[in-house]
Amino acid sequence: MARIAGVDLPAKKRAEIGLTYIYGIGRTRALSLLHRAGVEAGKKIADLGEEEVNRIRTLIENEGAVEGDLRKETSMNIKRLIEMGAYRGLRHRRGLPVRGQRTRTNARTRKGPRKGAIAKKKTV
Repeated sequence: MARIAGVDLPAKKRAEIGLTYIYGIGRTRALSLLHRAGVEAGKKIADLGEEEVNRIRTLIENEGAVEGDLRKETSMNIKRLIEMGAYRGLRHRRGLPVRGQRTRTNARTRKGPRKGAIAKKKTV
């Protein structure tokens, strides 16, 4: 099992798919990395040699932030928006959609499950 950027890649997956298990690497970036490393995209991760894994690892390290660094950078950007008091920061703080989506209906992913209707008290 190959370990790149602190992530164990699944041995039975193709290299192009396996690399997407690393935070910050999608399909396009994975294909680009494999092409530049000279590795066949359809090859299984278990079949990759130590030299091929090392070439991929060095490319990822040189290219930019992935995994922990990228997560930290993203969270710091959100914290900055919140501290500034920006509109986007307020939306993050309240757990509402940040990019202008409607909230009267939908937005359940950000808002969470629906709150049940509260029954009125009967006065006698």
